[in-house]
Amino acid sequence: MTSPPGGSDQGGSTTEPRLPLTCARCGTPAAGPGPQSVTWTCSVENGIRRYFCDICSRENLRAIEGRLDSSWW
Repeated sequence: MTSPPGGSDQGGSTTEPRLPLTCARCGTPAAGPGPQSVTWTCSVENGIRRYFCDICSRENLRAIEGRLDSSWW
């Protein structure tokens, strides 16, 4: 079973990052509070949420779909 957006599969409350949110790959800052932009990608790697900007997401789409950790990109 999957959780709704913003939810947690482990239960309990989640602490979402607020400003400043930056891309975990290139460091580009988000334009607004939190990952509100639908073009950003959220990945959970080793239990840590990592956010990637739309450019990094597009450039690494195959690796993301192959469920490779960002360290492999």
